[in-house]
Amino acid sequence: MTKLDSITLSVIQAGLQQVCDEMDTTFSRAAFSPIIAEADDRSDGIYSAEDGSLIAQGIGGLPVFVGTMQASTRTIIEFIREGRILPPEEGDIYVVNDPYLGGTHLMDVRFAMPIFRNGEVYCWLSNIGHWPDIGGTVPAGFAASATSVEQEGLRIPPVKLFKRGKMDNEIFQIITSNIRVAEQRIGDIRAQTAALEIGRERLNELLDRYGDDTVNQAIAELRVRSGEQMRSCIALIESGTYHGEAFIDSDGVVNEPLKIALSVTKTDDNRLTFDFAGSSPPCRGPMNCVLATTHSSVYLAMRHIFPDVPLSAGAFDPMDIVDPTGTFLYAKYPRPVSGCAAEVSQRIAEAVFSAMVKALPDRVTAAPAGSSGNFALGGSDPLLGRDYVMYHISGGGYGGYAEGDGLTNGCSTIGISKSPPIEITEQVFPVFFREYSLREASGGAGAHRGGFGITYEVELLRGDATASFVMDHGKFGPQGAVGGEDGMPGEIIVERDGIVHRPEHITKEQDIPMKAGDTVRVGTPGGGGYGKASERDPAAVLHDVRMEYYTHKQARELFGVVIGADMTVDAIATRDLREGRANVA
Repeated sequence: MTKLDSITLSVIQAGLQQVCDEMDTTFSRAAFSPIIAEADDRSDGIYSAEDGSLIAQGIGGLPVFVGTMQASTRTIIEFIREGRILPPEEGDIYVVNDPYLGGTHLMDVRFAMPIFRNGEVYCWLSNIGHWPDIGGTVPAGFAASATSVEQEGLRIPPVKLFKRGKMDNEIFQIITSNIRVAEQRIGDIRAQTAALEIGRERLNELLDRYGDDTVNQAIAELRVRSGEQMRSCIALIESGTYHGEAFIDSDGVVNEPLKIALSVTKTDDNRLTFDFAGSSPPCRGPMNCVLATTHSSVYLAMRHIFPDVPLSAGAFDPMDIVDPTGTFLYAKYPRPVSGCAAEVSQRIAEAVFSAMVKALPDRVTAAPAGSSGNFALGGSDPLLGRDYVMYHISGGGYGGYAEGDGLTNGCSTIGISKSPPIEITEQVFPVFFREYSLREASGGAGAHRGGFGITYEVELLRGDATASFVMDHGKFGPQGAVGGEDGMPGEIIVERDGIVHRPEHITKEQDIPMKAGDTVRVGTPGGGGYGKASERDPAAVLHDVRMEYYTHKQARELFGVVIGADMTVDAIATRDLREGRANVA
């Protein structure tokens, strides 16, 4: 076979990427639920027919799904080979949301479509969409006090939802009979299916243009090159073992922190081994993490550090992850896992950052907010005469880094999903946002401060409802790096009949009753600071004070910068203050 030239290889690589990007766009544009249509909580990709390994993923998909989708596709392939599910035919689409079979949490529903060429399965197209409800004890599935997965919702094993292009109404009815606002799910199902169908069309066009063998050759070469590029990045790290850790507020049931302990070993052959020995044992509440998500969290963290490595299974080949047996990072049935993808995954990434910043301080940031801010509100709207489930996510501050301050109100570490526009949320649900603003002073102090979180306050306008929260970083702020301070922890305040209620677990609680006029106020964490705060440029501190990000008092206490009433830096007083503190230290 003739060796591929670089131009053809690049064109095919871009073509595969375009297939995935078009699937992403189709999915979001056609979806009914705001969490998909507006927040882009979804992902699409192409996977190997042999073992489900990643070939390409849309750049607009959530990075946390990069590992879980290939694990889920691999499970479907294995089940087919073992005769546990029906073999694929043209037009079939499998559905699965079982977390223990290569998933995340129950709300992330995966579809997988076989692509046939010459009568054989050539590859698989797969996607994930976050459904706003999947049943369970609380609307939206984030049951903060769940002690088994059954309390979180309906668990679907791999099964054909579409057979030869036609939806199996019996399977559909089983699903819709076990979830809330079921009449709305057909819109998301059709959107998820349409994304796969457009992917099939575009992929076949690419294969027809270049030929199956040529594209196969390109896929194999891209995997090799991706692995080589990742090894060249790992080569920047000095051989040795680096330690990091991160903490989860609580599991929602037992009000004690969960520890993630991590050792990262770089070997002379440019490989990395990740070992979570010493992490907390399996927990009672929903903060357990399934193995596929644990692996995917490591991959996404390394993608943050080395973003230029092409996204394929080859990028993961130089990384070995020791199975965290006996810890809450290897959840097995029936452990509850609703906080797995949205929260625990981000603490795993934070532990990776904590370790790797010691090896690559110029490339790794201080810890970001690291919480999706999962807020669910379920009830009945008397004006419209229908039930609803509102699921809202929110951003926070990113960590400072060697070249500058952290990003303010950035998306969660695990992806590119964004908060649904409040105007859309107010149109669809009986709520009113009384405030949506930056959370001043929430960024950790440092030579480069952390970015700021946000503060929002939402009022229930009519009817009765219940509120549930699964968030994190309420006890521990995002870690600073290289001498920087931690970011401000998050908080939740619920006001009912004028009485303030704060969750016992700070960031987790379920089934809080609300009626018209009651409010929820959320402050998301700020990012960690990078470098010593005493080394921050006084001019940068002055700018932040002028922008009302920090007060005069905070500028003095946090950064050792004295700003006069005339809004100028008192250079002499600042020098004396900083030198005095240095001498005391």
